[in-house]
Amino acid sequence: MQKAISRIALAAMLCLVASVSRGQDAANGEKIFKAKCAVCHGPDGAGKPATKSPSIKGKTADEIQRVIATSPKHASVKSLTADQVKELAAYLATLK
Repeated sequence: MQKAISRIALAAMLCLVASVSRGQDAANGEKIFKAKCAVCHGPDGAGKPATKSPSIKGKTADEIQRVIATSPKHASVKSLTADQVKELAAYLATLK
């Protein structure tokens, strides 16, 4: 019984740590978004049709990295690290 309780406590702690980590990633991603993306994609990531900037809400890290790597319009964000792209994606996931 003691082992079962210990395992449950450990699982709960791991879930909490993962949740806090995702929250921190999203907070860092929000800073990146505001500094690098909001001007063109809008404060809520919904895009700006007048400037032909698409919505980027809910984009995955892979999708973001692909666009950054292939689009000449994204020169200012080509310097983002893989971790920063993941943080940006974590924030964009909260915009759904």
